[in-house]
This record gives sequence, C-alpha cells and structure tokens, in this order.
Amino acid sequence: MSNNSFRLNRRDLLVGGTAAAGAYMAGSFMPLIAQNAPDLGVPSVVQVGFRKQKLGDMEIIALNDGVLRRPLAAEFVRNAPHEQVKEALKSQNLPTEFIDIPFTAFLVVAGNRRVLLDTGFADNGGATTGRLMANLNAAGFKADDIDTVVISHYHGDHINGLRNKAGALVYPKAKIMVPSVEHAFWMDDARMEAAPAPMKGAFQAVRRVFNGLSAEQLQQFEPGKEIMPGLKSVAAFGHTPGHTLFVAESKGEKFAYVADVTNIPQLFARNPDWAVQFDMNADAARETRRKTFEMIVNDKMMAGGYHFPFPAFGRIERLGQGYDFKPVA
Repeated sequence: MSNNSFRLNRRDLLVGGTAAAGAYMAGSFMPLIAQNAPDLGVPSVVQVGFRKQKLGDMEIIALNDGVLRRPLAAEFVRNAPHEQVKEALKSQNLPTEFIDIPFTAFLVVAGNRRVLLDTGFADNGGATTGRLMANLNAAGFKADDIDTVVISHYHGDHINGLRNKAGALVYPKAKIMVPSVEHAFWMDDARMEAAPAPMKGAFQAVRRVFNGLSAEQLQQFEPGKEIMPGLKSVAAFGHTPGHTLFVAESKGEKFAYVADVTNIPQLFARNPDWAVQFDMNADAARETRRKTFEMIVNDKMMAGGYHFPFPAFGRIERLGQGYDFKPVA
C-alpha cells in the first residue's frame, strides 16, 4: 500500500480520527470512560511481566507495561452490532461489560544489539501501567543497555515511554528509528492546524516526544526496509497512516511483531473485518489485517502483538472466516 493511498474519510475522522483517537493517541483511555460509568473494578496486573523466547541465535523478550480497563462501549467495534460483540466475548468466557487492554513491547536481543520495539507509557499513564522498566530490569537489562528503539506508529501508548513525565529521555543511549510515512503525517504543522480540536492533542503529544531530538538520535526509515541484519520492517498501513510491523529472522525461524494490526485478538483476529474505533482508516486496516495474518500462517511465524494477552507470544491459526491466536504455554 503506497503512502498516497491513505485517506481519511468523514466517518474515519468523526469516529476513529477524533472522538476516540484524540484521547487514545495522547496515551490515556480515561477520557473515553463516561462519568457515570459503573465501577468496573481494577484489572489484575501481570506478576511476572517478561517472557523470553529463543529465535535461532536471537532472543525475543516480551515486556509487559501493564493493562487498562474500559467499558465495552457500543462504538468500540465500529461495524458490528453490540450484542454480537458481546456474544463473541461470552463464547470465549470473557467479560462482556468491559475490555481489559494489555500493553506489551518486545526486546530483540541479537549479538550485542538490544532493540526495543515500542515503549509503553513510562510514568505518563494510569496507575496500572508503566511497568515496562521494572520488567526490563527483571529480565536482566537496564535502560542504558538499549541501543535502538524502533517505533511502529505514533499512538501515545507506543511513544510516550520514550520520555518520562519530566521530559527526560528514558533510553538516553538509544537511537530512535521511526517510519518516515508516520513521521511525516504527524509532524505536518498544516495538518495539525487543520485537524478537528479533539485530534490536535494527538499532534501535540507527538511533538512533545520527538521535538528536540538531533538527526543522530532520530532516524527515519522507509517501511519495507531492513532495520538491521535480521530485522525487517513491513508496511502495515491503516491503523495509522504509517503503521509498520517488524519481522525478525534467525536460522530460518521468524517472529512477527504485529503492533496494532489487531487490537484484542479475541475480537479482531477472529473477526478480521471488524473495525476497532482506533483504526484511522478502517478499510485499509481491514485489508492489512488479513494480509498480515495470511503471511504469518503461511510462513509459520511466531507472532506477538502489543495488545495480545500476556505473554503476548504465540501462533496464528485459521479459524472459520478468521483467525485465532494461540498463546505459548
């Protein structure tokens, strides 16, 4: 899919681009919860929040950053009846009144390289987030060990962990690599000025994270290019204009980090034509989702997703007209 093919239609702007996405991209689900919402309780936090998997000569480490709970609003799935969505959850013995959304970044350890894929919230999120650093330490690494941070897209829960609340870089020795298409979209001042008011906060949040970085610190790449030996980027546009996934390969074994190709696999892998409210271009995201899952199944890849249930590793299998995520044991 080319850069020029990405368009936001009026429905995308009103539903995915502003009403929900403004708050989501800024890094918090809290503004999406109605003031009179019932008490949904506190989601349980993963006690051992890292998981290591060998991949040939590489090691892939899932690093959980926590979880947030939000009511299952009718608009969460934009193109399916609310009762049908609830039935899909009920059939898997999942709650139907709320959704727990986990956040899991991945560390690629390859020789002397330490490459972090996405960053979580740091101390910019809710009380049940910001666990990534503690889990990184528990897995045997420090912030200074990270030599490269690779960003899949510019939603707040993926980029806010680059800086703490005070504005300091969390990974001071790391170069930061970002998709050129994504960067161009969000750093366009004219586009920010023309954006509806609820979406302006998303543009401002991006600037808070990336402004002030030197050319040496911030490096752009074209989706589809190799990031480093054994780690390739793959254009996966739709969720955002430059959303990108990554495939690691070593000794014939492959791992695909799909980022937000699917949000909550129990819903959107099993029903890949459903559109989550955070997809900025629902049609493009739907096409990307099916293409990605077919690639993973056909190439027998291990898969990991930012919002997959921890340990966030597993296999993708075909299931009816959709797909199923099978976590590692």
